Amino acid sequence: MKSIHDFIVKPIEGRYNNTVKVNEVDLIVNTRIEEFKSVSKVAEVVALPLAINTKIKVGDKVIVHHNVFRRFYDIRGNEKNSRSFIKEDMYACSPEQIYMYGANKTNLDYCFVKPLVSHDIFSLDKEKPLVGILKYGNKGLANVGINEEDLVSFRPESEFEFIIDGELLYCMKLNNIVAKHERKGNEEEYNPSWAKSS
Repeated sequence: MKSIHDFIVKPIEGRYNNTVKVNEVDLIVNTRIEEFKSVSKVAEVVALPLAINTKIKVGDKVIVHHNVFRRFYDIRGNEKNSRSFIKEDMYACSPEQIYMYGANKTNLDYCFVKPLVSHDIFSLDKEKPLVGILKYGNKGLANVGINEEDLVSFRPESEFEFIIDGELLYCMKLNNIVAKHERKGNEEEYNPSWAKSS
């Protein structure tokens, strides 16, 4: 099966990622299907689109938008699949819904930023707002001198939370990176314990 404009993908470890292992016991941490944070975002590419040239290959692991595998309830309370659903373990995924592929290569103009620990004694926030370390960049950012491991600022409400290899990262588009800062060397990356257990 091939699509003209969409990738065909399948979830690697099921449609939902809502269990945590505690002392060899799997605990279900969320039972609501509409909760986007519990939807799996890791897939494997089964087929490439016919009309698009891409560096993504069949078999590549990809990080996708949560709506690809998500289920929801319609206005009558009936459980439905997303528009991406083709059949069990087969989903259509547009190029814009793939954020990362292969060995941590970003797709299109997406990038990933690692949040920092806040040392503000007057704030209850554990992470520093709107600032982080560029973890995975792209060609567009490199062209303007912003590279991986640079300290950057980003626009409010531009970031999407992802857990990748047990690490909390924020995905955003390159035009949401608004400034590059000089690193002082004392920046501490923020990675909560719940991210490591995912």
